[in-house]
Amino acid sequence: MAFEYDFTVMERFLRYVQIDTQSDPNSQTHPSTEKQKTLSSLLAHELQSMGLYDAHADEYGYVYASIAATSDKEVPTICFCAHIDTAPDCSGTDVKPLVHHYYNGADIILPDDPTQIISSTKYPYLLNHLNKTIITASGKTLLGGDDKAGVSIIMDMANYLIQHPEIPHGNIRILFTPDEEVGRGTDKLDMVKLGADFGYTLDGGALGDFEDETFSADAAIITINGVIAHPGDGKNKLVNALKIGGEILAALPKHEWSPETTSGKEGFVHPVSFEGGSEKAVIEFIVRDFDSHQLADYEQRLKSIAEQELLQYPNATMQFEVREQYRNMKEVLDKYPAVSLYAMEAYQRLGISLHNIPIRGGTDGSRLSFLGLPCANIFTGMQAIHSKHEWIGVSDMQDAVRVLIELVQVWELHG
Repeated sequence: MAFEYDFTVMERFLRYVQIDTQSDPNSQTHPSTEKQKTLSSLLAHELQSMGLYDAHADEYGYVYASIAATSDKEVPTICFCAHIDTAPDCSGTDVKPLVHHYYNGADIILPDDPTQIISSTKYPYLLNHLNKTIITASGKTLLGGDDKAGVSIIMDMANYLIQHPEIPHGNIRILFTPDEEVGRGTDKLDMVKLGADFGYTLDGGALGDFEDETFSADAAIITINGVIAHPGDGKNKLVNALKIGGEILAALPKHEWSPETTSGKEGFVHPVSFEGGSEKAVIEFIVRDFDSHQLADYEQRLKSIAEQELLQYPNATMQFEVREQYRNMKEVLDKYPAVSLYAMEAYQRLGISLHNIPIRGGTDGSRLSFLGLPCANIFTGMQAIHSKHEWIGVSDMQDAVRVLIELVQVWELHG
C-alpha cells in the first residue's frame, strides 16, 4: 500500500506526555488519581473533533469511541486499546520531552540532571535509529511512552482512517484505560458498552515485537503476628514480627526463583513490600509464571518456607493470603488463532520482521482476554520504560500506525 501521510503521532505524543497521569497504587478511588481524567477528557474531545461523535470519557476515566465500518462485509469488531496512566516508579510531573533530530549515536546527556546519560552501550537498540528522530525526557522524570505512545498511535490511526474513507474495514472500537500500571485497568470497564469481538493493546516495545503470551500472576500476602511487650521488660515475652519477617525473606532461595536470577519463561516469587512494626508485620509478594498451574506450587513453597521459620517462635502466628491478579492471555488466544495470524499478516505485508516473544509481565490484554475480548499486544517503540532514561523512536511509532491501518484491512479481507 502506498502510504503518503503527514503523521500526527509525534505531535500528539509530545503534548500528551506533558500531562501528568501518574496512577497511585495506594488509592482506593477509580481512577486512582483524578489527574488522569485531564487526558481522558482531552482525548475524547479530540476524537469528537475528528468526527467520532460517540467519543466520550466516563466518570472512571475510560474513553470509548467508534469508527464506523466502510465495508459491506460481515467483519468482526476490532478494539484498539492503550492506557493513559504512567507508572508510580518514577516521577511523571512536569515532563519535558526533548526531540533529538538525526540522532548520531553519541551519548545523550539529559540537561536537567547531567548524571543521567543515555548511551548506545547500555541501550543498543538506539543504533537502529541513527540519523532518525528520537524523543527523551530531560533527566528528572520518566518520559511517559508507556503508554502514551500507544495512545498517540491509536489517535493517529483514527485520524488517518477518518481522512481516508476509501480504506475498507469493519467497525473499530477505541478504548483508553486508566490505572493499568497499578493493576486496575479493567476494574470499571463496561464490556457491553465496548461491544468488540477481538482486540489489540498498543503497549509493546521495539519495532516488530508482537506478544500473545504473558505471565500468569498472583499476589501473596504474609501477615505475621508477634507478641508485643515493653522492650524494657521484654525478656521471654516479646516476639518481634519484623525480625520474623526478616528471617522469612532471608530464607528465600538466593540463586533461583527471583526476578534477578530468572529470564525467558522462568517464573519467580518476588517480595515487593515489607511493612509494619514489632507486633504485626506484612510482607507482600508477586508470584509469576507462564504456566498458571505452577502458581499454586510456588505459593505452597513460599508458605512452607514461612511456616518453617515460625517454628522457632511458637507464640507467633501467621496468615497466608493469595489474590489472583491476571492470567496468561495465551490460554484464551490459542482458541482464536486469527487474532495473532492476522497481525502477523499485517506485519508481513508491510515488510516488518515479527518477533513473537512472551511478556515477562502483563498488559490490559491479559484481563481483557479473560473478560471475553481475546487480545494480543503490538509494539509502540517505547524503551527503558518507567525510568529517567526512557526514550522512543518516532519512526517506530509511525510504523505502528501503519500496522494498525494494515491490520484492519486484513480483518476486512478475511471477513
